[in-house]
Amino acid sequence: MKLYCEREALLGDCQLASAAATTRDIKPILRNLKAIADGDKCVLMATDLELGIRLQVRSPQVQEPGEAILPANKLTSILRESTDDYLTIEADGQKCVVTGAHNEFEMPGEDPAEFPDIPVFSEKKHHELTAGALRTMIRRTVFAAARESTRYAMTGVVWELEGSQCRLVATDSKRLALATGPAKEVGGHDTKGGSHIVPTKAMALLERNLHDDDEIVRVSLRPNEVLFQTEKATIYSRLVEGRFPPYKEILPKKANARINLKVPEFLTAVRQAAIMTDEESKRVNFHFAPGKLTLAAQGAASGRSKVEMDLEYDGTPIDIAFDPQYLVEMLKVLETDAALSLDLIDGSKPALFKSGTEYQYLVMPLS
Repeated sequence: MKLYCEREALLGDCQLASAAATTRDIKPILRNLKAIADGDKCVLMATDLELGIRLQVRSPQVQEPGEAILPANKLTSILRESTDDYLTIEADGQKCVVTGAHNEFEMPGEDPAEFPDIPVFSEKKHHELTAGALRTMIRRTVFAAARESTRYAMTGVVWELEGSQCRLVATDSKRLALATGPAKEVGGHDTKGGSHIVPTKAMALLERNLHDDDEIVRVSLRPNEVLFQTEKATIYSRLVEGRFPPYKEILPKKANARINLKVPEFLTAVRQAAIMTDEESKRVNFHFAPGKLTLAAQGAASGRSKVEMDLEYDGTPIDIAFDPQYLVEMLKVLETDAALSLDLIDGSKPALFKSGTEYQYLVMPLS
């Protein structure tokens, strides 16, 4: 295999594909990328056996077709440090040679036949979403997923695809994010009767592959795995095993108060009040009163803060406390002009933030 490539483009592609390569001692060959060059196209493959990607290289010049194993870390370092605009990569089962105008790097090769295959997208039953809408849904949910599993499987994002709607849900038991968006069903594809939890690592890789807002993304959910197809990539992932919490049962059905908020002002106030929190007291107290919101925090050694902001509210005063980080992470993924409302029952019940009809964010208060 012999390629002549633009260095910057290939560097970006290698970095993107390498996100699926293993960092564990599973199988040494999985630390590499596999390249398949044919005609005027070249595909990079990477996998850790749980997650995999097939990525089309941008504008390659295939001088000799073939397959080869490319050392991911070393190749990425060469591409990053090189000052050449274009490089030649020649590789076979014995070695991989990268040549520029004034330098040459030779690395040992491996047998490409030993690299595991990654599925191609050939599903007739699937859903289609636009990349822009999907990117927004991912950003609004993935941050709320748990880092570790408990009795429930929460280290990923639940996908629910039914008819013309896509729903993504993530939780860590202290907060829950739910985003909905339009989707097109093809061939009778749906997720009824199954739990499809996509790992956060796969969600992050998918988001990084969403470029053009109008690009169509195809999604096929199987009993134990999922396939995504974008314009340039096919992403494969095993699903998280286990049961997701029955989230619909904990979403509040009523509220005693609804408060409209402006995202920039509310975010600024929360950040200001949080300055005086510390590791032992990650707590900001919120006092909602007619016309005014007062935020207060006090750390054992750091001091105290008091922040006030005007509020469009004329209801009964309500006191409630939150971990400010949970609010900041939600507010950061909303557009500055997004509509935002807060539904409250009282100071001890979960609070529900809503942005239009497409986004809900449930937060447990601190006692």
